[in-house]
Amino acid sequence: MALFGAFLRGSFGLPKPDKQAVDRVKDLARAVLQTPPDTAFAVNEIACNDPGCPGIETVILVMEPGKKTRALKVAKVLDEVMEQDILAALDR
Repeated sequence: MALFGAFLRGSFGLPKPDKQAVDRVKDLARAVLQTPPDTAFAVNEIACNDPGCPGIETVILVMEPGKKTRALKVAKVLDEVMEQDILAALDR
């Protein structure tokens, strides 16, 4: 039963993110990256307990057909991610 509760909370014990917030970040990433329409995105908030981590970060997976999946990491919670954060994540 504990596993089911963890599933409801989302990854790593965080509350499941709001679909509108996820869609907003996906739309921002699509616009910033100017990807083809068949590119898929996955957006997740991840809690990291490692001292070198920012605590909670947003990870954007970019899955373009025929290309290796890219992970863009933004050291902010999902609701605070802006266009300039995605651009900065490209440079890392």
